[in-house]
Amino acid sequence: MAGAALLAQAQTPQAAHPASPVERAPDLTVDSDPVGSPDVSVAPVANSVEKEIRGGYVLRTDVEEVVLNATVVNGNQIVQDLKKEDFEVLEDGVKQSILSFQHVDLPVSLGLVIDNSGSMYKKRPSVNKAALDLVQASNKQDETFVVNFSDEAFIDQDFTSDLNKLRDGLAHIDSRGGTAMFDAVVASADKLAADGKRPKQVLIVITDGDDNSSTLNREQTIRRVQQLSGPVIYTIGLLFGDEMDRGEVKRARRTLELLATETGGMAFFPKSIDQVDQIAAEVARDIRTQYTIGYHSTKPTAVPGFRKVEVLVHARSGTKLDVRTRTGYYPGTKPRQANGK
Repeated sequence: MAGAALLAQAQTPQAAHPASPVERAPDLTVDSDPVGSPDVSVAPVANSVEKEIRGGYVLRTDVEEVVLNATVVNGNQIVQDLKKEDFEVLEDGVKQSILSFQHVDLPVSLGLVIDNSGSMYKKRPSVNKAALDLVQASNKQDETFVVNFSDEAFIDQDFTSDLNKLRDGLAHIDSRGGTAMFDAVVASADKLAADGKRPKQVLIVITDGDDNSSTLNREQTIRRVQQLSGPVIYTIGLLFGDEMDRGEVKRARRTLELLATETGGMAFFPKSIDQVDQIAAEVARDIRTQYTIGYHSTKPTAVPGFRKVEVLVHARSGTKLDVRTRTGYYPGTKPRQANGK
């Protein structure tokens, strides 16, 4: 197939692109060009972002406008009938004034980041079907790109709303090599920050193993995504079967949980490949039913340091509701506006 041939050609020394530094997004505009692996040596750009705060990672944004995408659930049920007055936002324990509130199906810039390593060969047909079903169940104004990764990552379809083009991009299967998930996630987050045109940004990462080929580690990856005030990440870990030992499964699961929960997303661990399509439908529903909340911080912009954010919901029925959103931010970077500007 044409996509596979381009992949093979791109992996030769003549066609390979040089690695891209973390500070700039890689050039991902040509079908099947390799995603430049971020250079670990420039990772200190994230030094102003603390590695952990009370066991969790944190996000950056600008205190002039803090925008939170929040999912509210009652058990396993998404709650969709809440009003602005039902919400309370605390920053470092101080109540904030909510200035904007939306509960509409905002269009999304979406990256499908899918493991293309050798162990995924038999799983890819089901994964590809689930990914296409997810796109079909999403907002018609969404724009989506496809990154396939093994020991390198390739953009196999740039941003499009054309389902046939996405199908072709997903069909570029050349399952072999290792798993460079961290590099693929960072490059994809950079692409979203540079080229995404929709109000919300999401990455969906599907893999069946632990990272074993990236130039970045887990902490550097999370820091970089959060430094961008980056996308909500949903992860699907296909960690069933006998390919990994217990320690590898535990590490992979922890990694996927951190990528998701610290960015406001969810991590899923199906027990079989047959459950992936159902999970994809759940992800699509979650993305489309979020509340978008905006406020201006009571702290001056010049005050540095981590700002812990907590969103509370006061249900009129007295029922305890859970809220899923990012856990905080650092001031100083340009905000991503809720209206996509």
